[in-house]
Amino acid sequence: MTTISTPRNHPSLTTVLLASGFVLTLSMGVRHGFGFWLQPISQEYHWTRETFSMAIAIQNLMWGVFGPFAGMAADKLGTAKVIVLGAILFAVGLLWMALVNQPFAFIAGSGILIGAALACTTFGAVSGIIGRTAPEAKRSWAFGMSSAASSFGQFFMMPVDQQLIQHAGWQNALYVLAALMLIVMLPMAWKLREPVRVADTGPQQSTMEAVREAFSHKPFLLLLAGYFVCGFQLVFIGMNMPAYLKDKGITDPSVAVIALSLIGLFNIFGSYGAGKLGGLFPKRYLLSSIYLSRSIVIALFVLAPLSTYSVYIFAAAIGLLWLSTVPLTNGVIAGIFGLKYLSMLSGFVFFSHQLGSFIGAWLGGYMYTKNGNYDAVWVVIVGLGIFATLINLPINEAAIERDTKLPLAA
Repeated sequence: MTTISTPRNHPSLTTVLLASGFVLTLSMGVRHGFGFWLQPISQEYHWTRETFSMAIAIQNLMWGVFGPFAGMAADKLGTAKVIVLGAILFAVGLLWMALVNQPFAFIAGSGILIGAALACTTFGAVSGIIGRTAPEAKRSWAFGMSSAASSFGQFFMMPVDQQLIQHAGWQNALYVLAALMLIVMLPMAWKLREPVRVADTGPQQSTMEAVREAFSHKPFLLLLAGYFVCGFQLVFIGMNMPAYLKDKGITDPSVAVIALSLIGLFNIFGSYGAGKLGGLFPKRYLLSSIYLSRSIVIALFVLAPLSTYSVYIFAAAIGLLWLSTVPLTNGVIAGIFGLKYLSMLSGFVFFSHQLGSFIGAWLGGYMYTKNGNYDAVWVVIVGLGIFATLINLPINEAAIERDTKLPLAA
């Protein structure tokens, strides 16, 4: 296993978790709230829901496409520089959403800019510095803490987004969030500066050697497939929940706000718990259990009579399972491949997640436009959860054995 030594002035684990936590809280909090803009923007410009859905779909796809490159940059240049770039892109992307009223330009600009920003300010960008800072015994826990921070962002930002839209208007709400990106993220990036790492011990790999090794390793491919399902499920639910409830007769907007906030609140506990359990039990079994539980919870929600209370119960239950896959997946990657290219490899796995997010976001809008409801998509989501349950079971978490005579990377 490759070990990476760090100088004494490397930021402490507490500093890394706090600073990356603020970044994840804001970035993921804003991202999870985009569903609140679906109806006001569509009504303002007389667009179908598919237009806004496509913008979010492109955004999620670009998040995945740029993820490996953001991870490479974080591994090579440091997390701080990547977060600075992400904060700037996020602010510009939010301004674009506020100002552009042509469908194609809105889809392309907001999709690409915010997609790239998310790649630079979320899990792929910060997983490397967390993995390098946390001792092995605490690594799964540390990943769980970062995932919990992103969940707190969803819990905290949902009512903030809704109140900003209600009292300031949807455009001004985007202006405020753009300013917050710079005010909060730039100081936090300063806290995540890493000193230059000393030479690694153990086998040396170039970037391309690490990529080829990962994609030729079956457990990595299974993680890719499972994370595809995760992205499909979460983006469809997070984006379409407000509209779905309204279609079903629950017209009070506060119900959707509370539901999405409950998802974030309960995911704090779910993510933290998954991180703790990941240090005690095989992560593949925990991942399978999460996907199976999601399918059961979603099926019960769709089949049971819908009420305000059933919505809140569903939100709490799905919240426990929401991002609990993140610390376990990153823990498996770190355990198999080591830490040197952790951000990059996490970025590749997250690309699969975002490919699922792209299809989930687009399919929701498409099926609604075609059928007038989301019924078929719910069936697909349950089936994919069962598929992910099965493919995570055979993952071998053992550290990969490398040739100790590998040549030094150029």
